[in-house]
Amino acid sequence: MAELQPQFLVVGRGDEARRIAYAQQKGDKPGIVWLQGFKSEMISIKAAALANWTFEHNFAYTRFDYSGHGMSEGRFEDGTISRWREEAIAVFEHLTDGPQILVGSSMGGYISLLMLRHFMAVAPQVAERIRQLILIAPAWDMTDELMWKRFPEDVRQEIRKQGVWLRPSQYGNAYPITRKLIEDGTGHLIGRTPWSPGRPVHVIHGRLDPDVPYTHSERLGEILAGSPFHITEIADGEHRLSRPQDLAVLFDVIAQAVKTYS
Repeated sequence: MAELQPQFLVVGRGDEARRIAYAQQKGDKPGIVWLQGFKSEMISIKAAALANWTFEHNFAYTRFDYSGHGMSEGRFEDGTISRWREEAIAVFEHLTDGPQILVGSSMGGYISLLMLRHFMAVAPQVAERIRQLILIAPAWDMTDELMWKRFPEDVRQEIRKQGVWLRPSQYGNAYPITRKLIEDGTGHLIGRTPWSPGRPVHVIHGRLDPDVPYTHSERLGEILAGSPFHITEIADGEHRLSRPQDLAVLFDVIAQAVKTYS
């Protein structure tokens, strides 16, 4: 497989315009659209492994970096759920055609749900192209459920007063959690009212995940009422699910989904 050669899509207008890096492979449909997690990149282990798998099986594949991530423009500190959702919507609308399967990891799972809900509300014909969601430890309502509600009061005070808190990470350097991110997130909560996504949702989740609890996916099944919902549990899996055995599970789930829509 050839080395990744990113292209760029301009999203936003005026001072908000930013170049979003993306990469695409042509192939059969349904295509696969990858949405990675918070502070991840389209060259991560899972994204790259999926690029190899789709190449070997001749499936179209689209991946991109959110602003402030990877090869895209912008500062990470300026990122919000609104901003990253807008970029995902633009990528889907402008760079894909025909039926697609969304594969979202962690925050990417959340963005996948938000993007689908957006299209269902304002562009049903575009929403129809999304045939299924495959979500890896989806961090839905993450700014509220997985951040603000879990932060101790001293951290909340620092965010309120300083506008930012540097959150330690076991995956690398500490990263900033901004007041802007937390406040913006309140406008994108999906867990308050049950809704039907209108197509199957398949979740893969590690039982030992310390970042997004397994129960978070169980609750998602209660929220997404009226549509097929299934969780594949990986008993010894943690959050990243990027081991060879974890990737094998992901590829099998995608293969079964593709077979349904081919």
